[in-house]
Amino acid sequence: MLRLGVDIGGTKTAIAVLDADGAERLTRRGATPAGAYDSAVAELAGMILEAERAAGSRCSVGIGIPGAVSARTGLVKNAFNTAFNGGPMCADLERQLARDVRIANDANCFALSEATDGAARGAHVVFGVILGTGVGGGIVVGGRIVEGRNQVGGEWGHNPLPWMAPDEFPGPGCYCGRQGCIEQFVSGPALERDHAALTGRALDSRTIADEAAAGNAACKAALQRYVDRLARALAHAVNFLDPDVIVLGGGLSNLNGLYSGVPPLLARFAYGGIVETPVVRAAHGDASGRRGAAMLWP
Repeated sequence: MLRLGVDIGGTKTAIAVLDADGAERLTRRGATPAGAYDSAVAELAGMILEAERAAGSRCSVGIGIPGAVSARTGLVKNAFNTAFNGGPMCADLERQLARDVRIANDANCFALSEATDGAARGAHVVFGVILGTGVGGGIVVGGRIVEGRNQVGGEWGHNPLPWMAPDEFPGPGCYCGRQGCIEQFVSGPALERDHAALTGRALDSRTIADEAAAGNAACKAALQRYVDRLARALAHAVNFLDPDVIVLGGGLSNLNGLYSGVPPLLARFAYGGIVETPVVRAAHGDASGRRGAAMLWP
C-alpha cells in the first residue's frame, strides 16, 4: 500500500504519495479548505481521493495539522487558523474515506520526516523547529513522535522568550492569549516587526536578509537580534531535552547566518557552558511536512 501524506497550512495544503522506498510518486498543492467545518472536511476528503486516484492505488492516509487531536475528546485543538479547529476531524474523515486516518501536529510530522530519512537521520533524539509565519516544534525519540499526555509535546514556541532584555519585556501579545511567547520574537512577522519598529521601514524577511547581505547596517542589526533571540530560545530546548540534533525548517531556515551564528551562542545560554548540538537545515525543505504525515504509517 502506498502512503499518502497531507500537510495542512493556513492558506495552502500539500499532498504527497510515497512509495515503499520513500520516494514521492505524486505531489499536489492547493488552497486549504476554508469556510464551514462540514464543507471543509468534505473538500479535504475530495482532495485526498483525487490524489489517490491519480496515484492509481489505495493509500494509507496521514495528516499534519497546525494543532492536535485531543485524546480525550477527539476534537481538533490549537488549530486556530483552520476551519477544522474544534471539530471531530479524524472521525469525520475516516467515515468519508472509509479507512483509518492518522493525524499529528505539523511540526511533529516535520521532525519525523527529518529523523527518518532527512538531516537528522540516525539521530536518537531530534528536535525539529519550523520558523515561518508561526513557530512550531516537534520531538522524535527513537524514531517515534513524542506527543505527550496533552498532545502539546514540542510546543516550544509558546513558552516565553528567556532572558529578556529590558526593552524586550514583557513582549508582544500572542494569539494564544499570553505575552512574550517565543513565536512573537522568532517568526517571520516578528523579524519584520522588529526591523520596522527601529527603522520605520516595512520590509519582508527576505528583503531584510538580502539588504543585510548587501551591507545594510540596520538590516544586519535586525538579523543579529534575531539570531540572539533564536539562540536563547533554543538554549531552553537544549536544557530540557538535550537533543542529538536540532533541525530547522520553514522560510526563515533559509537564512544562512543561522547555522554559523546560533551554535556559538547556545554555549553562552545553555546550562554548563558547553554545547555540541548541531543546528542543521532540513534536508527535505518544504516537503518534510507532507512526507512526515505519510510516515505516520510505517
